[in-house]
Amino acid sequence: MKREVSRCRSKCEVAARWLVLMVGVLAVARQAGAAERFEYSRKKMGADFNLVLYAENQAAADRAAEAAYHRVDELNMIFSDYEPDSELSRLSAASPTKSPVKLSPELFAILSRAQALSAASEGAFDVTVGPYVRLWRKARRAHAMPEREALAKARESVGYKFLVLDPAAHTASLSRGGMILDLGGIAMGYTVDDVLKVLAEHGIRQALVDGSGDIGLGDPPPGKPGWSIEVAASADGQPSRFVVLARMAITTSGDLFQHVEIDGVRYSHIVDPKTGIGLTDRSSVTLIAPDCLSADSVTKAIAVNGPERGLKMVAEIPGAEVLIRRMAGDKVEAFESPGFRRFEAEQR
Repeated sequence: MKREVSRCRSKCEVAARWLVLMVGVLAVARQAGAAERFEYSRKKMGADFNLVLYAENQAAADRAAEAAYHRVDELNMIFSDYEPDSELSRLSAASPTKSPVKLSPELFAILSRAQALSAASEGAFDVTVGPYVRLWRKARRAHAMPEREALAKARESVGYKFLVLDPAAHTASLSRGGMILDLGGIAMGYTVDDVLKVLAEHGIRQALVDGSGDIGLGDPPPGKPGWSIEVAASADGQPSRFVVLARMAITTSGDLFQHVEIDGVRYSHIVDPKTGIGLTDRSSVTLIAPDCLSADSVTKAIAVNGPERGLKMVAEIPGAEVLIRRMAGDKVEAFESPGFRRFEAEQR
């Protein structure tokens, strides 16, 4: 009798173990099957702002996407130099400031990062470049060079040292009149990073956020090592390269899509803060970095400073890799950091 009871108990224990195992297998299967792909695209910050995410269902994806786009709208009203009522525009309009201006946490954070990059790049990146940018927007529409007098007048209001931040009080002071702060080289990267955080707060971690080519990447898609990203083509139409990334960011800056040709010279939308003139070397800079803010902003500094100094700058950023291409006559010169190819995938 004892043996029968023991034998029965043993069979029951085995059955229970199998039941637990099967429940676990089914749970994993349901979890794997629940990860559906959803895509969204809206015009935000004057550009296409795209989301690709994996969620349990349409409702969960829609909630996360709505929260993400709502955050983009909030940040636009802080960072935009087009919106007259944005926090940034109101700060610029106050120049020269009579007293320090209290900033929101977001604006103070982005200006702090911008000023640190300005110092590290010796002024190659400069958010006070707004007066030059306004002149070149008009130049692209008119296909004519900005007038010398206008450039000279703008130069009086450009210089990152004219912007003074107080870390303790979270304030900013502008020491020159006519200053116009322009976050066009850094705001989208900050926004992409913030949107990834919003999606994570809604349980979405397998996500790609693309703000006009500034791309932030969360966890990889189901069953894949990372997101396959095509590196922007160079000016001569060379075959594209692909990288596979997860929990990182990638940005390409150059004049392939934004430029103007005046008297046979092609000028980039990227302006050298020291001269006020658009770059003419027809270069592109692709940067892989731990966060999109860095990827977005550092590419501009590299484009201005050139390949040699750019490679040195990237070597000091943990986890960053860069590919720099520029035209030399009819040929393309390529410069890349030693670790760039470790992210590279076969062309599709």
